[in-house]
Amino acid sequence: MLERFGHGGDLTTATEAFGRESAHFLDFSSNMNPLGPPEYVGDIVQQYIQRIQAYPDPASRMLKELLSNLYGIDEKCLLIGNGAAELIDLAVRAIAPEAAAVVSPCFSEYADAVCKVGGRLHRIPLSAQSGFELGQDQLQQAAQSGVGLYMLGSPNNPTGRLMDRKLIEQLLDSGAYVVLDEAFLDFVPGSETLTMVAEAARHSRLIVIRSMTKFYAVPGIRLGYAAAAPELIAGMRSLQVPWSVNSLAQSIGEAVIGDMPFVSRTLAWLGEERTWLAKKLTKLGFIVTPSDANYLLLRLPERMKLNASGLQEAMGRTGVLIRDASLFPGLDERYIRVAVKLREQNASLLERLTEMMAEGKEGELA
Repeated sequence: MLERFGHGGDLTTATEAFGRESAHFLDFSSNMNPLGPPEYVGDIVQQYIQRIQAYPDPASRMLKELLSNLYGIDEKCLLIGNGAAELIDLAVRAIAPEAAAVVSPCFSEYADAVCKVGGRLHRIPLSAQSGFELGQDQLQQAAQSGVGLYMLGSPNNPTGRLMDRKLIEQLLDSGAYVVLDEAFLDFVPGSETLTMVAEAARHSRLIVIRSMTKFYAVPGIRLGYAAAAPELIAGMRSLQVPWSVNSLAQSIGEAVIGDMPFVSRTLAWLGEERTWLAKKLTKLGFIVTPSDANYLLLRLPERMKLNASGLQEAMGRTGVLIRDASLFPGLDERYIRVAVKLREQNASLLERLTEMMAEGKEGELA
């Protein structure tokens, strides 16, 4: 199983399983920007050797100042972290809920964080019939079960669907806490008007978490930030280990903020490519969930004999990695998730999937 550690993008496990060098895989199992990091990131890495013997700034002050100016919020409302995963964990530990709700399917770290603090987990099932959208009636049922914290992704992973801001506001009005994961929101046009970072700085029960590694394609450095009221940020900071964010990550984060040409280029690529790939997959017989993000949740065609895990293994042997989405609670063995990549790479994915379907037909005839 490629997701033996709970996530996609594990090239070491893929190498062990399929006997290929990591560079020889087309990795559709993790959702990084295929345009790669901005060119100047390479210069930053090369120059970093000059500062590698010094401790990083323990407060990430320059990065925090730039984010403060970007969103127009006080620096006391920001916490820089070692990726979104660390910040999710810190947020839940700071709130320490007796009961928390997550939608199913969703990013596994939400439930893991709740279980680590001994909280009772309430799952809100999303259905394919409703396009995996969260409804108000489902939230009301969760509220009746004594839920004090809602862990939500916008866009949600693996469905790619955005959260309705009105529903989040209703949850906050009800007295509940909300941790809103906006790790993939940069991939959505108009994200600057959709984000709730500014609202989080003004609200005592809202924490917004952002990732800087997915959009800028630097997952190896681990970088993200949280926005919340000063009291919540102080609680999270008190639980964070010293020097959680290394100086290379801070330098790259400082450099990419405000790089609008890179943002425009990414959004132009994604808007065209996601539509093209979704149409091609639909033509092959896959049921494609509408997505606002840089990945697609797919249900396998009925005529495909392989299930998700079988298809993942068969594709892996050809050098193409996909996500077995049946491992997300709420999805069955017919679901996979694929990243949207560059045209040539997407064409290779479609070619492999077509071959898998043809092999299934041959086997049936035999």
